[in-house]
Amino acid sequence: MSAGADLLLITNSDAGTADREAVDAAVAVLREGAETEVRATSGPAELDDLLARAGDRTIVVAGGDGSIHAVVQALYDREDLAGRTLALIPLGTGNDFARTLGVPLEPEAAAHAVLAGTPRRTDLVVDDGEQVTVNSVHLGAGAEAGKRGARWKARLGRIGYPIGALQTAISPPSLRVLVEVDGEVVVDVDQPVLMVAVGNGASVGGGTELTPGAEPHDGQVDVLVATPVSPVARLGYLLRLPFGRHEEHADVRILRGRTVRVSGTPFDCNSDGEIEGPVRSRTWRVLPAAYAMVVPPR
Repeated sequence: MSAGADLLLITNSDAGTADREAVDAAVAVLREGAETEVRATSGPAELDDLLARAGDRTIVVAGGDGSIHAVVQALYDREDLAGRTLALIPLGTGNDFARTLGVPLEPEAAAHAVLAGTPRRTDLVVDDGEQVTVNSVHLGAGAEAGKRGARWKARLGRIGYPIGALQTAISPPSLRVLVEVDGEVVVDVDQPVLMVAVGNGASVGGGTELTPGAEPHDGQVDVLVATPVSPVARLGYLLRLPFGRHEEHADVRILRGRTVRVSGTPFDCNSDGEIEGPVRSRTWRVLPAAYAMVVPPR
């Protein structure tokens, strides 16, 4: 970042003691190199009010994927995202977008990276309901695993994600959906689908590289489609998933594109950890270089 840049650090009013201590440590580093205001918000109205008064400062989000999602969504809704620069101090359970960007997961190291880093134009995924996805959206087994994992995450942290995936492996969902990437049919409704993922970032669930080649600066998303048919094949896929070995499965395809449409039987969507649905149709499009994220020096 340029010397003397002003920062607005946004954190969660409901953060626990450990997170507050982590924020304090990060702020101490940030104030060595920049004028830094720290504000806590407890909901969308407070967040919107704060962003309205952000001026041209770099917005530093202290939180996880859900926190950066909320800030980007609020800026997008305000038509105030273009030209904005954001940075991240990872405090979530998964911190998957930080992993993709190469942001250190330790708060003080992340703060040093904010001061030394460079803004880089970053893509955004937006659906037909004008809801954003910063990192990844997935449906089918992935969304089900996310729902089940959330029940464990509060108690066990990151390990809750693989527990959810293993529980889903016992009784996996099956969708009948039409999947189209840039207008081309990838899967028709006559073929059962276990999972679809639209990846702007590489990983979900605290480091599981669901779409390992996804790059949030190239104007495209990576689209994973998993279609194992037999119970044994489905179990094999889902058991590989927590360990990032699902690409080895014969019934997995990963494509790249700018628009993705899924329609058919009702499905839930997990966008940056937030569950929505069920819906029968959803279209996602890439907005290239929608805003800038501060990334560490290479």
